[in-house]
Amino acid sequence: MRKTMFSRRAMLLGGAQLGVAGLLGARMAWISIAENERWNLLSESNRVQLNLIPPRRGWIVDRAGQPIAMNRSDFRVDLIPDRLQDAERVIATLADLLDLTEENVDRIREELDRAAGYQPVQVASGLEWEKFAAVNVRLPDLPGVSPLQGFARHYPAGAAVGHLVGYVGAPNREEYEESGNDPLFLFPGFKVGKDGLEQTMEDRLRGEPGARRAEVTARGELVRELDTREDQPGDTVQLTIDAGLQEFAARRLGNESGAAVVIDCRSGDVLAMTSMPAFDPNSFSDGISHAEWNMLSEDERVPLRNKSLLGMYPPGSTFKPVTGLAALAAGVDPEEIVHCPGGYRLGNRFFRCLGRHGPMNLHRAIARSCNTYFYTMSRRIGIDHIAEVARKLGLGEEYPIPVPNQNYGTVPDSRWVVRRHNREWTDADTLNTSIGQGYLLTTPLQLAVMSARIASGRSVVPRLVRETAPPPVIAGIDPAHLDRIRAGMDEVVNGAGTAPRARLPLDDIRLGGKTGTAQVVNLSAGRGGMGVPWRYRDHGLFVSFAPVEEPLYACAVVVEHGMSGGRAASPVAADSLLYLFDREQALERLARHEEGWGGNIRERMARHEARYRAANGLPPLPHLPTVAPPTSSEDEGPA
Repeated sequence: MRKTMFSRRAMLLGGAQLGVAGLLGARMAWISIAENERWNLLSESNRVQLNLIPPRRGWIVDRAGQPIAMNRSDFRVDLIPDRLQDAERVIATLADLLDLTEENVDRIREELDRAAGYQPVQVASGLEWEKFAAVNVRLPDLPGVSPLQGFARHYPAGAAVGHLVGYVGAPNREEYEESGNDPLFLFPGFKVGKDGLEQTMEDRLRGEPGARRAEVTARGELVRELDTREDQPGDTVQLTIDAGLQEFAARRLGNESGAAVVIDCRSGDVLAMTSMPAFDPNSFSDGISHAEWNMLSEDERVPLRNKSLLGMYPPGSTFKPVTGLAALAAGVDPEEIVHCPGGYRLGNRFFRCLGRHGPMNLHRAIARSCNTYFYTMSRRIGIDHIAEVARKLGLGEEYPIPVPNQNYGTVPDSRWVVRRHNREWTDADTLNTSIGQGYLLTTPLQLAVMSARIASGRSVVPRLVRETAPPPVIAGIDPAHLDRIRAGMDEVVNGAGTAPRARLPLDDIRLGGKTGTAQVVNLSAGRGGMGVPWRYRDHGLFVSFAPVEEPLYACAVVVEHGMSGGRAASPVAADSLLYLFDREQALERLARHEEGWGGNIRERMARHEARYRAANGLPPLPHLPTVAPPTSSEDEGPA
C-alpha cells in the first residue's frame, strides 16, 4: 500500500517536473528561435549606442558672400529635466562653476518649471574651455546635466540685422509636436528659426541630421566608434542685401527711432532694410535675460517692432509726386499757374499751406512743397485718379518677399470709405489725401518701392533673394510725365527746394528726393514740434533716388517724431546713398556723427542697458559700463 502511494506521488512529482521542464524548454526555444531577432537587437542596443548628430545650420550671406548669419564653435551646458535629481543642488553647483548671475538662475528655474521632461533647458552657452571642462569633471555628481560641444548661431553685425534675419531659439512644445515628435527637436543645443528670415527660410537652413554608432560598456563608457553618418549642413541662402550698407544705414540712424530702405532701381534688389532701435539677435539666440527683455518691451521707441515692414505712417509731402503724376495723367498742364495765398478755401474751412508761395506750377510746387497747388489739382481730378496712380507705384500692396508678416497700408478711394466708414467720400478727404495725410498709410518699404518706380519707370517689386528677371515697364504711365516729376524732385535737393541737406558732396552725381512731415496728432497749438512730448511730435520722411540722370538706387527714410523730413530724414538717406558711390567719405562722416552720439550701436546699447538696470535697482553686469542711477525720470524721447 505504501509502495503504491509512493509510486503515485513520484509520478505526480515527476510529471510536474517534466511539465515545468517542458514549459521552460518551450519558452527558451521561443526566445532563442522565434524572438531571436528581437533579443539580438536589445542586446545590440545595450552594447551599441546610437547618437544623433545635429545638422549645421546653413549660413545667410549678402550679395557678395559676406556672412550675415553664421555658425561658430560653442561650448554649452543644458539640463535634461527628466534626468535631473535634486535640481536645487545641481543648479547651485552649476551657478558656482559657471559664475551664473541671480537672473540666470531664476530664468533656469522658471524654464525648468515650464519645460516638458524631454525638453532641454539651456544653462549657459559660449563658455570658455576652462568652465566647460570644470563641468565635465564634476559630471558624475551632476545627473541631468548635458555639456555639449557644437555650433552656435552668430550675427556679426548684431542689432543692425536683428529685424532682417530674426533669430533662432530652442524648439518649444508646440514646435516639437508639429514636427511629428522629431527626436532632433529634443537634442540639447538644437535651435530653429523664430523670426525673420531665420523663420521663413527654416526648411532651407536646417539641413539633415547625421548619426554615430559606438560600442559602449554596461556603464556606458566608450569602447570604440563603429561608424558615422555625417550630417548634411543646411543650404547657404544668398540675399540681395549689401551687408556693409545694411550696417551703415542702421548706424547712421543714430539714436533716432525709424527705418531706412535702399533698393536697386534696375532689379528691385533690396540692398538695405533696417529698423532702429533694434534687438541684438545674438542675445535672443543665446538666451535673453528678463531684465533685457523688459527693457526692450518697455521702450517707447519699440525696438521689438520691424518698422520697415510693420510701421505704418502717413507719407506726408513725399506723396505729392504721386498727386502730381495723377494730375498729369488726367490732362493737367504742368505749366498751369496756381496762386498760393497761404492755403486753400473749401466751403467754410481753410486748408493751410506751409507758406505763402505765390504763383506755382508743378515743378515749383514739388520743389517748394506747396500744399495749395496739390489741393487745387486733387480737387479737380478726384481721389480715384490719385488712388489708381498710387497703386501703380506700389502703394497699398503686399510684396512677395520671404518675411513672416508685413503691412500693406491703406490707399483710400471713394469706394473704400463707403466700405470702411459707411459714408460718402468728401472733397475734404481728397485734399487731405493729396498731401499724404488723412486715411493714407504707407510703410517705409512701400515708400522705397514708390521711389524706385518713379526713378526707373519700371514696376519694381522688392526682392530679398537674388533672381534674374528684370521688372517690366509701368503700364499706363507716360515716361515724359515721370521725367517732369523727377525734375521737380531734383529741384527739391539741388535747387530752391526743401532738402538742401541731402545734396551729395560729389561733383558728378546728383540726388533727387522729396521731403515729408506727417502729423501724428491734431494739436490745438499747431504741428508737433519741440514744445510737445516726443511721442506727439510729427514724423520726418524722405524719399530719394540717385543719380538723377540715370537712377541706380532709391531710398526711403522714416524718422519717427523727427519733426521734419528735411532736417531728420534727408541726411540719413543722403549718407546711405553716398556710401554706394564713395564709401570712404560716407564712413568718415559716420565716424564724426558717432563720436557725438557716444559710440557705435553696441556701445550705446550697452550704456542704455546699464542705465536701465541702475534705474530699476538691478545689479550691474560685468560686461556693461558702470553708470549712476538717474536723478530724474523726465525724458521726452531720443536725442
